[in-house]
Amino acid sequence: MTPPELRLWSALRARPAGFKFRRQHPVGPYVLDFYCREAALAVEVDGIVHDMGSNPAGDARRDKWLAERGIMTLRILAADVLDLDAVVRLITAECRSRAPSRQ
Repeated sequence: MTPPELRLWSALRARPAGFKFRRQHPVGPYVLDFYCREAALAVEVDGIVHDMGSNPAGDARRDKWLAERGIMTLRILAADVLDLDAVVRLITAECRSRAPSRQ
């Protein structure tokens, strides 16, 4: 895991707003940085490498593949993880909007 992923994991493993996250969760041919099953939400921390070469197209294919299976991908820039509280609020808000048992 990268330093931004480790930083975010330190917050997500505490189950913010009661949502459980798994890290390095396999789904089909992919491994998700973080995954909340209750909300069917994948959280990906993107560093600068995601903007290089064929990576943007690969990310788009991956996001589409996941979406076809009901999993939404929330992409967070690695630099944004510096404001950890704001990122966790964003993630939990998305979880609340997607979790059927919480609506």
